[in-house]
Amino acid sequence: MDRSPSRRDALRWAAATLCSPARAQEASFTTGVKVVNVLVTVRDKQGQFVRDLSKTDFVLEEDGRPQLIRYFSPQAGEPLTLGLLIDVSGSQRSVLAEQRRAGRQFLNKVLRKDDRAFLVRFDRTPELSPSLDLPEPQENSAGSQGTALYDSIVFAAAKINGQAGRKALVVLSDGYDTSSAATLAAAIEAAQRGDALIYTIRFLDRAVFAFEIPPSQGGSPVPREGRKALERISHATGGAFFDLTAAQDLDKIYSRIEDELRNQYSLGFTPGKGRSGYRRIRVSVRRKGVTVAARDGYYPAE
Repeated sequence: MDRSPSRRDALRWAAATLCSPARAQEASFTTGVKVVNVLVTVRDKQGQFVRDLSKTDFVLEEDGRPQLIRYFSPQAGEPLTLGLLIDVSGSQRSVLAEQRRAGRQFLNKVLRKDDRAFLVRFDRTPELSPSLDLPEPQENSAGSQGTALYDSIVFAAAKINGQAGRKALVVLSDGYDTSSAATLAAAIEAAQRGDALIYTIRFLDRAVFAFEIPPSQGGSPVPREGRKALERISHATGGAFFDLTAAQDLDKIYSRIEDELRNQYSLGFTPGKGRSGYRRIRVSVRRKGVTVAARDGYYPAE
């Protein structure tokens, strides 16, 4: 009889182990040797994943200096810590039902037994959900009159900082922040320090904004400003940006994110001594006709 865990069991396990302390906080080869891990996605000209690369196919540079890749692994089997961040502010009210349905389906599909997951809903402040279900929106909520996107990313990044394995945040929002104490740069830095990929999904309610009309013609600046913020967040962390308003189906977007999370490479190198500030990373592949996606830098451990 098949005794493998069901999807429901996996969800229960992920919620029960929500952000519990990881057994191994950082990758190391010998005691005291810290390793910087970089998740990398490689695609061919047709947009398909390239799955047959070896360590010698990759070139990794830090601030323009080649680094020895000491650790290499495909990522299909490693545990995943996943945070789902959903904007429940006033501008998102009419799309919450779709977000709730698709979010639950995504978690059911992507989570495996050894994975961890958590849900953060945010309007003026971020709130950690006690379960992986998004509650029904509350009408006339005073907290709905604002959006703290950047604070929510900082909040979620703190939850996964120090976790072992792969780490990713999926953010559904229009990208327009009105209430955060943190800046966009601070949110990106928090995610980078937590080694988290961020996948952003722009979810706009056309009834709220004068959709894509220039401000000079009476439109709202929200669509463009929000899109730029979400694109910057995903690019800087090595994730990806998706525009739900551009005739893309949410289920298909989630499927693409799942495929990417299961088809990445992990490169590890030992950082050299030097300045304590942000260090730039560049990853390339010794193969023509491919594109490489990875975070653009990291902050060394203090």
